[in-house]
Amino acid sequence: MMILVTGGSKSGKSKIAEEIVTCTELPRFYIATMIPFGCEAQSAIKRHRTMRANKGFVTIEKYTDICDIELPRPCAVLLECMGNLCANEMFSPCKTNPVGKILDEISQLIEKSSLLVIVTNQVGEDGIIYPDDTMNYIKCLGQINSQIAQMADCVIETVFGIPLMLKGEMPHCI
Repeated sequence: MMILVTGGSKSGKSKIAEEIVTCTELPRFYIATMIPFGCEAQSAIKRHRTMRANKGFVTIEKYTDICDIELPRPCAVLLECMGNLCANEMFSPCKTNPVGKILDEISQLIEKSSLLVIVTNQVGEDGIIYPDDTMNYIKCLGQINSQIAQMADCVIETVFGIPLMLKGEMPHCI
């Protein structure tokens, strides 16, 4: 099963995603995609580690090439976050097509896990025209989010901490 949790910045996406994963009895893995660069990133990483403390997660820091992750079967996986993964892949030295690569790797993660919960961001809704690199990032992340939403069994949008169902049925633990 795959669940996509989306929403704006600081909307409560991570909390909802963690609740979904922690209501299972499966071994829990947290794939952290944020490169620890700068004070803001360090602060976000610290906040998320605190949120996960004592919840039984094994953290895997993997900034690109998530298909290389070995997981026991069955397991529950929380991937946080697609926005970081997209940027990491776009600006990596390999310069591959990030949309196709990430979608292929998500398909592989689905096969490796019993439950895959993906957190993503809604970007590009402000109508502002940004520099070309940023506009390309917004386009790529939008394409990835759209395709993952199509693949997902359940899509939840989080608004002000409130989970709203966009597709499928709300997990019983929410």
